[in-house]
Amino acid sequence: MESVGDVIKRQTSRFQYQDLVQQIMKDPDVAAFIQKESLSPEELNRSISKFNQYITERDKFLRGDADYIARGYKPILVMNHGYADVSYEETPELIAAEKEAAIKNRLKLINLPASLKKAKLAQIDLDDLGRLPIFERLYAFVDLYPSIRKGLYLYGDFGVGKSFMMAALAHDLSEKRGASTTILHYPSFVIDVKNAIGEGTVKALVDDIKLAEVLVLDDIGAEQSTPWVRDEILQVILQYRMQEDLPTFFTSNFNFQDLEKHFAKGKNGNDETWEARRVMERIRYLAEETRLEGENRR
Repeated sequence: MESVGDVIKRQTSRFQYQDLVQQIMKDPDVAAFIQKESLSPEELNRSISKFNQYITERDKFLRGDADYIARGYKPILVMNHGYADVSYEETPELIAAEKEAAIKNRLKLINLPASLKKAKLAQIDLDDLGRLPIFERLYAFVDLYPSIRKGLYLYGDFGVGKSFMMAALAHDLSEKRGASTTILHYPSFVIDVKNAIGEGTVKALVDDIKLAEVLVLDDIGAEQSTPWVRDEILQVILQYRMQEDLPTFFTSNFNFQDLEKHFAKGKNGNDETWEARRVMERIRYLAEETRLEGENRR
């Protein structure tokens, strides 16, 4: 025979459960879900534990509790074959972070500061109105890509923002067009290629660069050029990109005329103007010469 104490405990437990159910039903999120899904009494009974789980997890999420394990996801209520269940969806913050990470993953910087991945066209300083035409050209390239193919040869004094503009272009191409861009510090690349001779990996290095969807050769003309680098490395990259009509950009301290003189310096001081002009023909085909004016921003 059940004791009076057991009866009292059972009744107390039932009253506590009913009180908990009433508290759960009064929760605004739960009440809104019940109304939205038009839950029957049977479905309500089957859903009480899940409603309680949802409230617990939601409150942890809102408080930012350290023991909330689903970081970046918020709990939501869903129907699951006749009862309510708890699911999780990405927060706007996580979606934005994942989007930005995907954008940056399509930017390949080689021997350049990682901070350039943060550059955006909207951040370009237009206080100097002389920079506006270049900004408009870059903006138009993003807007028209991939139908537009010809790049820019951006030259100017040291520190005027050439590399930043190219990085900003790459970011916006990634964000708005899903395009991948490789920005390569050309003088460092030349050193890497020379070091790769002994390892037999020169072809792999060149192929990786020449196949880029969008390519920026940064600071061309600042390298220690040799006839071999000019004819067997740079020429190969430019020839392929010209044949495949792949967008190619350049930054330099030299204009076209001075860059040709740079390439014309042969071994032992020989004049190799003809060979230099072959390279310049390809650069002219790929990119439009444009001067960037401005003060040193470094």
